[in-house]
Amino acid sequence: MKKELPACPVETTLLLIGDKWKVLILRDLIEGTKRFGELRKSIGSISQKMLTQQLRDMEEDGLVERKVYAEVPPRVEYSLTEDGISLKPILDSMLAWGEQYKEKIKP
Repeated sequence: MKKELPACPVETTLLLIGDKWKVLILRDLIEGTKRFGELRKSIGSISQKMLTQQLRDMEEDGLVERKVYAEVPPRVEYSLTEDGISLKPILDSMLAWGEQYKEKIKP
């Protein structure tokens, strides 16, 4: 069952990735597949519960794919779907803008 999306495309994008954690998860997964612990360590200040919730939301939205390996202990890996990868130009623009802004306000 698909959720009802806003009429405005910008609002739709913000709905899917507007959370600061989701953008950081995307940033890390753009580089390639990662395990839960790698994501948590890379992001830093996110709690385990919050990371789990954000990954579930992104999986439900079709941005992230979760692969569970039948091992003991179980190994779980996360990667971006095609839709998740398609957000790379947005992240690249955010990176460029952030670099320019930081350079502009540098004392």
